[in-house]
Amino acid sequence: MKRLIFASLLSLAAISAAYAQVTVKDPWVRATVPAQTTTGAYMQISAAKDAKLVQARSPVAGMVEIHEMAMAGDVMKMRAVREIDLPAGKIVELGPDGYHIMLMKLKGQVKDGDIVPLTLIVENKDGKRENVEVKAVARALADTMSGEHHHHHH
Repeated sequence: MKRLIFASLLSLAAISAAYAQVTVKDPWVRATVPAQTTTGAYMQISAAKDAKLVQARSPVAGMVEIHEMAMAGDVMKMRAVREIDLPAGKIVELGPDGYHIMLMKLKGQVKDGDIVPLTLIVENKDGKRENVEVKAVARALADTMSGEHHHHHH
């Protein structure tokens, strides 16, 4: 009987996974120093069907925006973007040197090892929105790549 219940639960998990539109891998947030008011969140996102990331939220921040780092002439500049395209079956990398999620007006220090909850709002071609709940692990600066912007002024 236990085996039957377990098999049923496994098949339900497989069915719900098959319907999931968006997969997030390796989500992490840069840990902060005391009094730091911004940080970035990074991850790999893939969608089963064409979609776009249109918004992000987190209870640890007063303001959350989707940003892009891009070369403008010889200068690396950061700007807010309205959305990030998620082409079907492709992995979209959110990292320090490209697209990323900025957490601003932090409500407290994000310490190494903290779990930071994020909600990603993804919109499909039909305009239907799906919330994707993500738990990102905070990593200390020494544990991450060195290319990220530390000072972000608005």
